[in-house]
Amino acid sequence: MIPTDPDDSFPAFATPRTQVTRDPRDRISLTEHVREVEIGAFQGERGKTQRVRFDIVAEVTPAPEAVAGDDVDGILSYDTLSDAIDAALATERLNLLETLAERIAAQILAHARAARVRVRLGKLDRGPYVLGVEIVRTRAHPGQAASASEVPRPRILCLPSGAHSARGLPRLLDRLIAEAPVLLVATPDGPAPEAAGATAQRRIDCLAVEQAAWQVAARDDRLSVVATRTELDWSLRQRRVALWAPARAVGDATDPPSDLRADTLAAWIGERLDARDVIPAEAVARALRE
Repeated sequence: MIPTDPDDSFPAFATPRTQVTRDPRDRISLTEHVREVEIGAFQGERGKTQRVRFDIVAEVTPAPEAVAGDDVDGILSYDTLSDAIDAALATERLNLLETLAERIAAQILAHARAARVRVRLGKLDRGPYVLGVEIVRTRAHPGQAASASEVPRPRILCLPSGAHSARGLPRLLDRLIAEAPVLLVATPDGPAPEAAGATAQRRIDCLAVEQAAWQVAARDDRLSVVATRTELDWSLRQRRVALWAPARAVGDATDPPSDLRADTLAAWIGERLDARDVIPAEAVARALRE
């Protein structure tokens, strides 16, 4: 079917002459910006970077007073586009260009002047062609700052080894559920198996923490194990108590923790979540004995 609305049918990165719509807006753009990025779902794409090209066009609400006064603070500047790329890349390693494009678009649409944004990303090193995605996202109410649902600040508790069999665990969970959101990081009962390579060892150490998390979660139906940032944010918004499975977050991090002891992991994720506090395993062990 041929689209009947010309506002939705024109190519995103066509020339201004061919982009005329029934509701034309001013546009700013950043195009042919190439960055070295570690991204991709395949194992061969891990541990190395590849060139990704960024093309962004943002439609903005008029700012005649700012333009007349030559006031850069009154407009959506080019830095907003480049900063959106920086912020999306700094958060964590991503598997999908689609996810990267969504995060860039969301960052730009948080600006009060942004009405609609088009993001095109292309991998330049996967063959004699460009592999890419292109998305278009629109703000429902241009001219107003975006109001995203804020993720509440959790408490982070590092559970000591053997917590899944501790007598005081049910009482502790009752207290934590009453003051949720809470994120628990479990300590394995013993050392993880040894591997010859550092990468394999880090993965095994993370999986040992995840196994301990599942042991604790099995003690109470109110507990859940969360691995992705989406699951984690949902759990915090719902003010629940969750156990963290760190393998994915640590594996995708641009600044992974220095070691994978449970206390170190708790401090690391606590910093990223702007946690209210981080309680070490020793203090939690005393609470379990009370």
